[in-house]
Amino acid sequence: MNIFQSILLGIVQGLTEFLPVSSSAHLVIVPYLLNWDIPAAQAFIFDVLVQVATLVAVFIYFWRDIVEIVKAVVQGVIKKAPFATPTARLGWLLLLATVPAGLFGLLFKDAVESAFGSPRVTALFLFVTAGLLVVAERVGKRNRDLESLSWKDALWVGIFQAMAIYPGISRSGATITGGMTRDFQRPAAARFAFLMSIPIMLASGLLASLDFAKLPNLGASLLVFIPGFIAAAAVGYLAIRWLLRYLVQHTLYDFAIYCAVLGLITLLFTFVRG
Repeated sequence: MNIFQSILLGIVQGLTEFLPVSSSAHLVIVPYLLNWDIPAAQAFIFDVLVQVATLVAVFIYFWRDIVEIVKAVVQGVIKKAPFATPTARLGWLLLLATVPAGLFGLLFKDAVESAFGSPRVTALFLFVTAGLLVVAERVGKRNRDLESLSWKDALWVGIFQAMAIYPGISRSGATITGGMTRDFQRPAAARFAFLMSIPIMLASGLLASLDFAKLPNLGASLLVFIPGFIAAAAVGYLAIRWLLRYLVQHTLYDFAIYCAVLGLITLLFTFVRG
């Protein structure tokens, strides 16, 4: 990977991490369509690192919410009343929602890494994302906000996040779908999806850092990866801001169509190239 590739893929990551179109799919498909030969292990670690970069975007955009949640959780623990306030309860439910994806990631890490090297498998998973987005619009009643969130809702959305560990299944698309199938409004489902990405992205980043430390020529790799990291963080912030406004008055169908078309184009390329 060179610096140009790093920056371009960072921009792609920032645009697609929060839009329900699967950033991981784009990080597999874009190099494939451009005929870039990036080693699978390096691509996987870069993918996780730029996901951490978009986590920075989440922290910047939601910093007030995050501070309030942390304060409420800490105060609740000190007062021995951890669920006394809605904000404290939201904090614990965010952690609960992380459990399914965390367990799935630890159990199937090797299988996930191998999937990152297969554009055809990634393309097929894009059809799954498209289907999930259609289900969200067809099933959800969109009459709830986050104040009514329960532990059952959190676990349900967490299971959807676990599905998104594979490239091609959008994390934001899956978790927004999970929220909307529990009748949450689109912006509320998206807000919870973005906040619940924080623990799992932190964990993924820590695991990736262990693999990153084992890379040969670590200094050179850092010089290449850092520009992509910065690009992903900056563009990711803008993507969050845009999507939350977009979902107030628009459906997810356009994103479903995009995922289906991209999946079809990628599949055609895999058959033509052989």
